[in-house]
Amino acid sequence: LQLVESGGNLAQPGGSLRLSCAVSGITLNYYSIGWFRQAPGKEREGVSCISSSDGSTYYADSVKGRFTISRDNAKNTVYLQMNSLKPEDTGVYYCAARRGIITTLPTLYNYWGQGTQVTVSS
Repeated sequence: LQLVESGGNLAQPGGSLRLSCAVSGITLNYYSIGWFRQAPGKEREGVSCISSSDGSTYYADSVKGRFTISRDNAKNTVYLQMNSLKPEDTGVYYCAARRGIITTLPTLYNYWGQGTQVTVSS
C-alpha cells in the first residue's frame, strides 16, 4: 500500500492550495483517510478526515470553514482544498489510511505518506 501526497507549495496569506493524496495497493472505499500536519517543534495534529463508509467528515476547529476534504474513489485519491490560508497553517501535511471509523489520533492510522510541505508567508 502506498500513499503519495502532492500539491504543497508556498502560498500567501489568504491564498489557496489543493493537496492530493493518491492511494495505491488498496481499494480506497474500504479505508478512512485523514490529513495531518506537523509544524516545526510541534506534534502532529489531525486536520481533517473522511469516512470510508458514509463519507462523513471531520474538521479541526482551526480549519473549519476554510478547508474541505473530499474523495474520489474511482481515482483512488483524496483531496484537501485549503482556502483563506494563514501563516499558522504552515507545516508538512501528511495523509494516512486506516480501516474503521474516522479519528484524529495519528497512532490509530496504519499507513502514511511521506508528506508535502505547505508554507504560508508573505
